[in-house]
Amino acid sequence: MNLSRIRFIFLLIPTILPGPVNVYAGQPFEGVITFKITYPGNKLTKSQLTLFPKALTVMIKGVRSRSDILTGGGSRVEITDHQDKTKIKLLNMMDQKYAIKYSAEDIAKETAKEPPVNVELTNETKNIAGYPCKNAVITVNDKNGKYTINVYYTPELGGKQANFDKGIYKDIDGVLMEFSMKTAEMTMRFTANSVEKKAVSLKEFEIPPDYSILSKDELKSKIGGKE
Repeated sequence: MNLSRIRFIFLLIPTILPGPVNVYAGQPFEGVITFKITYPGNKLTKSQLTLFPKALTVMIKGVRSRSDILTGGGSRVEITDHQDKTKIKLLNMMDQKYAIKYSAEDIAKETAKEPPVNVELTNETKNIAGYPCKNAVITVNDKNGKYTINVYYTPELGGKQANFDKGIYKDIDGVLMEFSMKTAEMTMRFTANSVEKKAVSLKEFEIPPDYSILSKDELKSKIGGKE
């Protein structure tokens, strides 16, 4: 896997991250969820693996969420407004700082490109980060064939509205607590390890003044990646 491809996969990481919790359940949550990231069955070299993140932090305040991923090569932030159904991605790659805005229409178009899925709800449960979670098995039918993903979610923290932009997870009726992202090169597994109620500043959901606003095509050109 070349460096450009690795960078572009890293760019796409924040496309299925958890949204705000309890936004639609009448008890707005404010706080932070942290996730551990693993790479089961990966074929990456040790040097390649160092480029990929090991943890994810999700900050939530009302209808807004902010997901942060850090690596040695930079950071990726995704800010989502789950009421307006809009999104901002903040990319810091070796001190090159870019912001990309996504409208509700942009997100709907991207979600429509996702492969068809079948969601099977099971009776299996698991406690994750102190919350009882339900299980679902998702069968994805993409261009390379079928594969399945095991996911755990909790309705106690919110409903499927929080997953409006999550592609293959959009029909899951709860907040994702253990889930995967699969590409042709590898699988990333996200597992929540803590949920902390705390105050979060509204400034966390703004574009910093030192970030240049680009279109998605302009960003692709700069990083030399292809989807």
